[in-house]
Amino acid sequence: MKRIVLMLTTAIITFSCSSNKTNEEVTVLKTEIDSLKTVNKKLSQNPKEQIATFLTFQDNNAENAMNFYVDIFDNSKIEDVIRWTKDAPGEEGKIMTAKFYLNGSLFMCSDSPPIHKWDFSPAVSNFVECKSEAEIERLFSRLSENGNITMPLNNYGFSKKFGWVIDQYNISWQLNLN
Repeated sequence: MKRIVLMLTTAIITFSCSSNKTNEEVTVLKTEIDSLKTVNKKLSQNPKEQIATFLTFQDNNAENAMNFYVDIFDNSKIEDVIRWTKDAPGEEGKIMTAKFYLNGSLFMCSDSPPIHKWDFSPAVSNFVECKSEAEIERLFSRLSENGNITMPLNNYGFSKKFGWVIDQYNISWQLNLN
């Protein structure tokens, strides 16, 4: 993991130095590298957490989304939050990186200062294996509030009940009950 971050850091610095980048673009790239270093340091402290779902928000909704998810999933908590400071490229007080758990699974998020050409896609989604009818109904209801239902809860032949939702933060969730 450290080797990957080091290689990415080297590539980004080489790219930013060799291109006709503005000082602001170089500052943003360096800040993103610092953020990656922070993430790498925290993940390396617990070798069981080598893979995390990382949500990059371009609309400063990282904290709202994180709080929403922690509220609706059992066995969930916010572990660590690092905020953008006054002189950073991100909006002061917004999330540079945050680490949280949803039903014991590691997630991370950030409010990205640059607006990228990409955003969340339903092609990559969070798959939740529900334990009961009550749980799938509750999660489906909460996640679909102000969101988009792509597949209503139903028996599609591969499980008792399945539903697919894109929530109000544009994150895609597949909910399954066997």
